[in-house]
Amino acid sequence: MLTDTKCKMAKPMDKIMTIADCGGMYLEIHPNGAKYWRLQYRHADKHKRISLGVYPNVSLKDAREKCDELRKIIKSGEDPSLLRKKQKIETRENVINTFENIAREWFKKNAGAMAERHAFYVIRRLEANIFPFLGDTPIKKITPKELLAVIREIEERGSLEVAHRTLQVVGRIFRYAIATGRAEHDISADLRGALQSRKAANYSYFSGKEFCEFLKGFSDFKGNVVTKLALRLLILTFVRSGELRGARWEEFDFEKREWRIPAERMKMKELHIVPLSDQAIVVLEEIRKFSGDSSLLFPCRTYKSKPISDNTLSKAFRDQGYKGKATPHGMRATASTILNENGFKPDVIERQLAHCERNKVRASYNHAQYLPERRQMMNWWGNYVEKRWKK
Repeated sequence: MLTDTKCKMAKPMDKIMTIADCGGMYLEIHPNGAKYWRLQYRHADKHKRISLGVYPNVSLKDAREKCDELRKIIKSGEDPSLLRKKQKIETRENVINTFENIAREWFKKNAGAMAERHAFYVIRRLEANIFPFLGDTPIKKITPKELLAVIREIEERGSLEVAHRTLQVVGRIFRYAIATGRAEHDISADLRGALQSRKAANYSYFSGKEFCEFLKGFSDFKGNVVTKLALRLLILTFVRSGELRGARWEEFDFEKREWRIPAERMKMKELHIVPLSDQAIVVLEEIRKFSGDSSLLFPCRTYKSKPISDNTLSKAFRDQGYKGKATPHGMRATASTILNENGFKPDVIERQLAHCERNKVRASYNHAQYLPERRQMMNWWGNYVEKRWKK
């Protein structure tokens, strides 16, 4: 058997030489003086060997302890060399297949199918709420308990909607990992029912009387003139605020008096036609004086290639004293209520609000559904609004 002194004193020769210890363990000495611990063993009727480390970094005592552990593995019928290879592969996979790496890979593949604003919020939520806590963890090793703890952090801030949306995205990432062979189970499914219920959010809107009062005081609007024009166009077209803010001049056909919002900018991913009243045309001509040299109707002052933010319109309502009373999105409910009260067909109103059609085949034909009736309705709405602006 070897001693530590023998190991130290062993001199290199012209060829690799070995000094046996016991039970198949030996010290391998190379011509350059390097000394390696090895274990020789049999598995499946084959002679094999496995490294135990470099001497003197691994002492004689440590090498023997490693040998004892490996002999137990061999006795159980396993091949320690294959086991070590599997562990190396698993370690490498764990480094590569962290939650953040897979999440960013998933986002890169799917972001193109998302609306630009939606994609922005998806990655921002992950970067703010998930990556700092679970980003470096191998996706296979994340437990439902760990994920719940992170989502609960969002809940405790009072951001119930963000918590639910973030969990949904995490689920999509896990399902992508399963499909690509890097996870076996979507742990987000185990958390169903664990989060607080989301309260249905109804956007505040004006009643008919309140709307008239709002329009009467609109001439006293204190703020940026382009913001005021944006609000006027929003009122006259009652599109979603995101559809308004991203409006581009190329979408407007002044000859046909139509605003054609492309499918990729619509919530339902369907082309939407907005008939333009006389009043809307007048507002558009005013807007052209300020942004006619831009592709956007409402470019951001700082970054001309980007539209104004959602907060620009919301802040205008707050600054006018309507905080909690009405929102830009609530204009849609206001218009719907007044139009329904004045005898317009619900189907025509719903079509103009772009609430339907969800059937993709039918939707490709239905962007022009009820168009004559919608032109008549939008002209009536323009006159209705204008009369109250002038009062």
